[in-house]
Amino acid sequence: MLPYQAKLCAVGFVPDTLHLVLILLAAAVVVVVACRLVRLPPILGYLAVGIALGPHSLAWVPDDSDTRYLGEIGIVFLMFSIGLEFSLPQLRAMRRAVFGLGLAQVTITTLAGVAALRVAGYDWQAGLVLGGMLAMSSTAIVSKMLAERMELGTPHGRDVMGILLFQDLAVVAFLILIPSLDENGKDLMSALGVAIAKAAVVLTLILFFGQKPMRAWFHLVARLRSSELFVLNVLLVTLGLAALTEFAGLSLALGAFVAGMLIAETEFRYQVEEDIKPFRDVLLGLFFVVMGMALDVRVVTANLGWVLILLVVPVVAKLALIVLLSRAFGAPLATALRTGFYLAQAGEFALVMLALASANKLLSGQLAQTVLAAMIMSMLSAPLLIQFAEPLVRKLTANDWLARAAQVTQIAVRTMARQEHVIICGYGRSGQNLARLLEREDISFIALDADPERVREAADGGNVAYGDATRRETLISAGLAKARALAITFADTPMALKILHQVQAERHDLPVIVRTVDDSELDKLYAAGATEVVPEVLEGSLMLASHSLLLLGVPLNRVLQNIRSIREERYSLFRGFFHGATDAADAAENLQPRLHSVVLTERAHAVGRTLADLRLGGVVEVTGVRRRGMRSQKPADDWRFDAGDAVVLLGRPSAIATAEQRLLRG
Repeated sequence: MLPYQAKLCAVGFVPDTLHLVLILLAAAVVVVVACRLVRLPPILGYLAVGIALGPHSLAWVPDDSDTRYLGEIGIVFLMFSIGLEFSLPQLRAMRRAVFGLGLAQVTITTLAGVAALRVAGYDWQAGLVLGGMLAMSSTAIVSKMLAERMELGTPHGRDVMGILLFQDLAVVAFLILIPSLDENGKDLMSALGVAIAKAAVVLTLILFFGQKPMRAWFHLVARLRSSELFVLNVLLVTLGLAALTEFAGLSLALGAFVAGMLIAETEFRYQVEEDIKPFRDVLLGLFFVVMGMALDVRVVTANLGWVLILLVVPVVAKLALIVLLSRAFGAPLATALRTGFYLAQAGEFALVMLALASANKLLSGQLAQTVLAAMIMSMLSAPLLIQFAEPLVRKLTANDWLARAAQVTQIAVRTMARQEHVIICGYGRSGQNLARLLEREDISFIALDADPERVREAADGGNVAYGDATRRETLISAGLAKARALAITFADTPMALKILHQVQAERHDLPVIVRTVDDSELDKLYAAGATEVVPEVLEGSLMLASHSLLLLGVPLNRVLQNIRSIREERYSLFRGFFHGATDAADAAENLQPRLHSVVLTERAHAVGRTLADLRLGGVVEVTGVRRRGMRSQKPADDWRFDAGDAVVLLGRPSAIATAEQRLLRG
């Protein structure tokens, strides 16, 4: 009987499975809430719960076969989710990172593990397992932090996700391989052959002959329009195929991975992903609790030196290897360093492989405990390592001037002859659409993008250049001093704020248009110097509303009037455009209002005078004033102008000329 059970029995309370579940739930909720408050991944909280409640600490939860089996079900659902994300088009698009960087990293790390353990006196089977474990990084922690820091679309974000994808695929191979490694000599080779043959037969049957029946079955279930039946069906397919592969002598996780791959080819993929997420997260949390319970703190304390060595050496070696491989595959030093810092730590699949290796007696108890402790500490330190990586990368790449100088020179050569052009930061879909419209209006532009493949594939190489728009020297080389406007076309607020900071320092009078996802960051972007912010959610909702109203029979002119009214309220730069305007296609162009910025010099007539003194109200509309260190704002009548102010005027060309004369010469 466990210690806490004896105490409860002494007061007449006999615990059962329900009470064990309640203990786990209570502890998990408290710790996960704490992790959320300090913005750490919940995985770390689950590990801490397992360490605290396991048989080697408080001993409140037994480490028995039932608990471990529930933990294994968590891995089943994790592998199922990874199978859902697996697609051949995705692999082709990321082939450099997946089959280049990922394959090289996993192979070299695994071989290094074999060599290291052979030198230490262990057999090659243990070395193969340990090397494979060291090759893994935490998909859950890394992908979450990339998403939170909005770095999934950056060069290092794409490399990180490509390597993680190959690691996930490599786990499938290790799950087939590990159960066969406890054999010796000829028996090992025959066991490996049988395992590979079984995997090939099962995968062929399921993937090639199971797709049509799977699609037809899901269509039948979906037609019944029962959400509970749909969820039950997903659980049946996942656990059924997992049981099938286990019956064939393979792992439960392999069958779940294949089930995910099958459903990924159907149109029900996203619905299944949402339905399975609660089961996956809860049971995966239980798996990490089980792994924490397996850690014997006394063994770790007795072998603390080895734990620290297995913590520091693999992390440093893995970091160095990934940096070298990234550089060899053409990544800049800064990108290579960021990729290395994100992937240096251990991962959850390393824990899966460790549990499987321990069950097959491939690692001794003491070695398994030491490795487990080192990997848990590595995962605990991962968020801190990633958090402090950026300032360290900037310091380490401060002298990487040669590559940056060449990049800046190439951009400067392209912009040397340009005047009054537009700088487009980001050449994705939005940037390309903007570039097409600028070309129609015969307005020159230079587009900066940090994706070398996109720059290479750009049809107009003279207008698209590789460069990091957050760097001051890149913007200056792109002709910031001569630019007419700047547009930030990617929805990444932290990067947009960096660009705005650089623009404010060099050209506070330059109009800057920023794209964002929603309205949550508007004040921050305006305060940083944005002239206008365009939220995707607002524009998408306006288009949705206009089409809906038209389909409901509302006349076109009323739909346009409503949309215009909302835009006037939301966008300050649109005010005045639609007052009394007609929809006539042949309206005289010189009668249409337009924007114009006037920068006040020290000798300008308006300096020291108020807006009321200048009597501009009957001539044009002053939509905003941009002053260094302040956000653009619409001035009141008592606004007093200073030298350096950029006054934004809205009116017809003749009226703008009159207003500019009053501002500068009186």
